[in-house]
Amino acid sequence: MFIDPVGTGYSRPAKDDDDNSRQKEFSGYEEDLNSVGEFIHRYVTEQGRWGSPKFLLGESYGTLRAAGLAGRLMDRYNLAVNGIVFVSSVLDFATLLADSNNDLPYVLFLPTLATTAHYHGQLSEDWQAKDVQAVYAAAKEFAIGEYATALLKGVKPESDEGRAIAAKVAEFTGLSEQFVVDSNLRVGMQRFGKELLREENKTVGRFDSRFTAPAREAAGDRGDFDASGAAMFPPFTSALYRHFRENLKIERGTPYEILTGKVHPWNYKQFTNAYVRSDDTLAEAMAQNPALHLFFAMGHYDLATPPAAAEYTLNRLLLTGGGEDRVTAEFYPGGHMMYVHEPSLEQLRDDLVAFYKDALDGSDED
Repeated sequence: MFIDPVGTGYSRPAKDDDDNSRQKEFSGYEEDLNSVGEFIHRYVTEQGRWGSPKFLLGESYGTLRAAGLAGRLMDRYNLAVNGIVFVSSVLDFATLLADSNNDLPYVLFLPTLATTAHYHGQLSEDWQAKDVQAVYAAAKEFAIGEYATALLKGVKPESDEGRAIAAKVAEFTGLSEQFVVDSNLRVGMQRFGKELLREENKTVGRFDSRFTAPAREAAGDRGDFDASGAAMFPPFTSALYRHFRENLKIERGTPYEILTGKVHPWNYKQFTNAYVRSDDTLAEAMAQNPALHLFFAMGHYDLATPPAAAEYTLNRLLLTGGGEDRVTAEFYPGGHMMYVHEPSLEQLRDDLVAFYKDALDGSDED
């Protein structure tokens, strides 16, 4: 069952006014969990599926919803799920949103900056000769070790120690040492995407850093648009419209909302003065439900929700209470939507089939 939450796809508030005034009843963290959770409860009840295995799958910011739903369904309906699939996850916004008081994203994005530079042939000959997983592992070891320590200490970029760190960041990212120094040792995703192929006047994509696009101007510290989004969204949209009209015989004149600002402003009231997160809810759900299994799918070229951020959150999730035997994490040589890379799609399908079987532990239920 594929669910378009209210305000996305063709889903709209019932009896809505022309000004979309009822959308705010659904546009928020709690509001979203309430409406999607109620839909799932109604569907399971009306279709007589309470005795069936149940899995949730969320992608990108939808993983925040999936983790939240694991708790909401249990607390509100006593509905326990067998497993959750997180595709390119973000369960804690502190891992993504860098700020003057939050250096964590610089640390967690660096391994993906390295795999991106490796893909585009911007590393040294020795690093280019290694496979992408080896590059990722080495960059991650440096990032959570020397690099994280330097940022925590507030190392000055122009100092000897700062220069040494900048040299290593440059080695892993394909950027110049001076550029890293000038960036105060902190190279964000947008700045990296603009700088990596600046000499070719190209920017790299955010959703999938394998994609590039010509830059409208050579200057600046960010691209004009996401090259990967521009490449992928139109074909997906066309495929959906054809599927609806030709196969499902659904014809509507309203747009199918792929990504939309019409759900904003989004209510994060309960996270005032804090980063949005649902990892605590997920940890509690795992403790309450010892049959709950998790699957994390991560793309090596995902500059939207990088794998190291998912691993960081997952490691914290398992600090107490165990549960490692109920968690599967796999890497794919694709980006945020790794399934647009056909070999990754095939491998993801095989991995998920194995995950579902393992989660059900030989259950004969349909």
